[in-house]
Amino acid sequence: MYLLGYDIGSSSIKAAIVDVRTGEAIATAQSPEREMNMLALQAGWAEQSPEIWWEHICKATKQMLSTASISSEDIKGIGIAYQMHGLVAVDKNQAVLRPSIIWCDSRAVAIGQEAFEAIGAEACLSCTLNSPANFTASKLKWVKDNEPEVYAQIDKIMLPGDFIAMKLTGDILSTPSGLSEGILWDFQKNEVAALILDHYGFDRSLIPSIQDTFSLQGKVSKAAAEETGLVAGIPVTYRAGDQPNNALALNVLQPGEVAATGGTSGVVYGVLDKAVYDSKSRVNAFAHVNHQKEQARIGILLCINGAGIQYKWVKENLAANGTSYLEMNQRAAAVPVGSDGLRILPFGNGAERMLENKNPGAYITNLQFNRHRPAHFYRAALEGVAFSFVHGIRILQELGVDSAVIKVGNDNLFRSEIFSKTICNLLQNRIEIVETNGAVGAAKAAGVATGIYASIEEAMQSIKVLDTYEADRHVAEYERAFEAWESDLMKVI
Repeated sequence: MYLLGYDIGSSSIKAAIVDVRTGEAIATAQSPEREMNMLALQAGWAEQSPEIWWEHICKATKQMLSTASISSEDIKGIGIAYQMHGLVAVDKNQAVLRPSIIWCDSRAVAIGQEAFEAIGAEACLSCTLNSPANFTASKLKWVKDNEPEVYAQIDKIMLPGDFIAMKLTGDILSTPSGLSEGILWDFQKNEVAALILDHYGFDRSLIPSIQDTFSLQGKVSKAAAEETGLVAGIPVTYRAGDQPNNALALNVLQPGEVAATGGTSGVVYGVLDKAVYDSKSRVNAFAHVNHQKEQARIGILLCINGAGIQYKWVKENLAANGTSYLEMNQRAAAVPVGSDGLRILPFGNGAERMLENKNPGAYITNLQFNRHRPAHFYRAALEGVAFSFVHGIRILQELGVDSAVIKVGNDNLFRSEIFSKTICNLLQNRIEIVETNGAVGAAKAAGVATGIYASIEEAMQSIKVLDTYEADRHVAEYERAFEAWESDLMKVI
């Protein structure tokens, strides 16, 4: 008996088949092998075709079924994790009307700020826990204002995971957790946020029907079965945004627990048992996967757009052809803490919420031609992202998030000792590297609603801690480097 999980990222589609008995992945796949492109027709824009996600879902599924040599009839549930905050719009025939405006697109910043001021900060924050900012609702308003011919054809709007579930089942649904990340959920009334719909002039009919995060959300259709290689009738029983799902995969479910990831963007996600918000909207609060009206589980999310994408840029533009990330990390380790004065601000991937939606861009400072070599850039790039994490985590601490222990997966920037130790030394905390990933977490979560597992905790109990990082004796050196970096930041924001 098996479970299938998908993780729809902006870089690639990851998938996993998990053996229910052992909790281990018997097959995994990633498609495409190289990162998917983002369309950037104007500065600050970022779009992707939803149909490309589906194409790679189909490829990854067929690849796994071939590798695992199992019958898809033995798959008892499907879980979906997905890149958050994206907007997918379809017509009455479920045809996509335009490319998805994805998470790092910043075109709607001004729209969200205007709405925040017009509705009123207190009304917005007490209802949705966030400013409308640059989230899904504001992106839809941009379409309404700038592409009225497209807007007029919209039958339903969706988040990326809702779209994949639609392609699998033919049903258009969403969840309270998903709608909360689009700033479309009212935490006081436990329903779709009418004050946002009314302000933007959206009809309630645009919002899909609502299902619980763990529930029967449709079954694989005959058409989807033919495209993916699955059998028709497999239930889809879980969907969640990638960061709540990442926290679930790391068994971060209860108040006081913290998860993080360092992929294209960087995220820290702490769980609290009360509805709180940051008055400056530098970090955001969403319904966690196990949130209930009677028992609040609020995920406080810090997002840094310029994270792994910055290290990738350094690799592609400053490293010799064929240089791997491992080789970059090894060479960076020969450079002292602080990179001999070379500093990089990594904010070159759209407006940064933790900087109050400012978009300062990326900066390289204190470059010395006779001193700095590629290895200095590698270390300065890692330190720059790590310093960004520390800057943001201190905001989370103000809201009550305890960062003494941070759990992370084994497939991102945290694999770098330089990166992880920089954070540990500055925060005096421990980082635990856990053997899991988003697709595996989504697969296990799918077993909860089917009754295969009695609880979420039971589904996640088999995860293993592979390694830990803690502070060392070089704290003062890290603090000096961080102070210099933060001084640079203050000059540009």
